[in-house]
Amino acid sequence: QVQLVESGGGLVQAGGSLRLSCAASGIAFSLYTMNWYRQAPGKQRELVASITNNGKTTYVDSVKGRFTISRENAKNTVYLQMNNLKSDDTAVYYCNVVVIMGGRWGQGTQVTVSS
Repeated sequence: QVQLVESGGGLVQAGGSLRLSCAASGIAFSLYTMNWYRQAPGKQRELVASITNNGKTTYVDSVKGRFTISRENAKNTVYLQMNNLKSDDTAVYYCNVVVIMGGRWGQGTQVTVSS
């Protein structure tokens, strides 16, 4: 079955950086678009960044110029480099892939930005 395991979250001061990782198994990783979502307390889950199998990237406006999504197909891993973090970036970050059976999610990793 599909498994997604996120890591790399933590507590960081505003202006700092973190790199999230998501290791995937159970899929032909290189064929799929991979997504990072986040959910802040009391808010809906939102799509933060995506990367297609060809490496095309898209971002929500609020993170453009600060976050970078990338993938390493040899390691079945997708990354989210987050720079110049702001308090509004505080959320649980989830890795996601949409397969034929539907969306699959990791367990999430907490990112907390202190001001």
